[in-house]
Amino acid sequence: MKIAVAGLGFRLANVIASFAKACPDLEIVGLMDPEPAGLPAVLSSGLPAPRRFDTVELMLAQTRPDLLMVGSPNVFHLDHITAGLRTGVRVFTEKPVVIDEDQSMKMARLLAEYGKESVMVGLVLRYSDLYRDLRAAQAQGHIGTITSIEASEHIAPYHGAFFMRDWRRHTRYAGPFILEKCCHDIDLYGSVVGQRAMAVASFGGRKSFAAENRPDQLSAFQQQEFYKKPSGWLKSDAVFESDGDIIDYQTAIVEYQGGATMAFHTNLNVPDQFRRFCVIGNKGMAEGDFIRNRFEVHSAITGEKLFERRYEGHESDHYGADDQMAFDIYKHLTQAAPLPVNIVAALEAGLVAIKIEEARRARRTVELAETWQRFDDALCSPVAAA
Repeated sequence: MKIAVAGLGFRLANVIASFAKACPDLEIVGLMDPEPAGLPAVLSSGLPAPRRFDTVELMLAQTRPDLLMVGSPNVFHLDHITAGLRTGVRVFTEKPVVIDEDQSMKMARLLAEYGKESVMVGLVLRYSDLYRDLRAAQAQGHIGTITSIEASEHIAPYHGAFFMRDWRRHTRYAGPFILEKCCHDIDLYGSVVGQRAMAVASFGGRKSFAAENRPDQLSAFQQQEFYKKPSGWLKSDAVFESDGDIIDYQTAIVEYQGGATMAFHTNLNVPDQFRRFCVIGNKGMAEGDFIRNRFEVHSAITGEKLFERRYEGHESDHYGADDQMAFDIYKHLTQAAPLPVNIVAALEAGLVAIKIEEARRARRTVELAETWQRFDDALCSPVAAA
């Protein structure tokens, strides 16, 4: 399989490593990235150095790949995806697909023109064993009608410091923090509820990685943690005095169509990190933690524990889901096998995250009915006709 790459950062290098396992004849026929931070990792895996190009358009015209992989900073995704679709190439893009509401509508119109199957997205948690077990418990009727969800993504200080030093610290490149980092989670729980979010509220800010908190001397733990995850484009050494505008903690409340609710909490400075959920329905509850590798289901009818699992042996990032995603996408491309997530769901999760940030900034509840109407209209309005 021939792939061309637009934006080869550390994340996409990991994804390509998983794709190489799924597809032994994988060949990178082109690379467009003026500063490919992930290239050394790709070369060290044994793949040959790809041919370099100055533009995506030129790369696609001269290489005619089977797949364009987009791993560029989020603000460039729309342009790079558009270039792929215009050339007639299928596209895989990292999440989030786009950075704001306007780009979301433009992407929807592109899908109206080129088809919803033309773009695949790296919402990798949909491929995880834990998510599949959660959906299986739901399908078996153990949870019943969802009433409420409590969920979190809490991130260790090394990763928080990385955000303050990386290009992701600037919302003009990454979009809001809750979009860049937590769109996985928003997508997962929206899929479990099975209804669109209809109202959101949120509070948060930046308190941990702030100038007034910089110690005179970093602790041994901080010295080890803060710089162990390298940054690429626009890298910086500043952790507490970051020039970025992202926040480092946020709480969101979501109400879904039909009345189910979710309380979601994220924080960038959690030394014993976890990423857990409690999904509660009228028949039972399911609890899980992606980092602490556990899942349990309890019945509200009998009080019994119906299911318990501990996860071990994951060899790739995202709790083993990177490898599974690569195998599933390769099977989809070669055998038309179905995927657990599509680009429309990714855009919907992104819009919820964007509206959560709007609610935080405005300090008010934001209703989404009008947004969904505009989005649905865009999905039926090709760019050529817009």
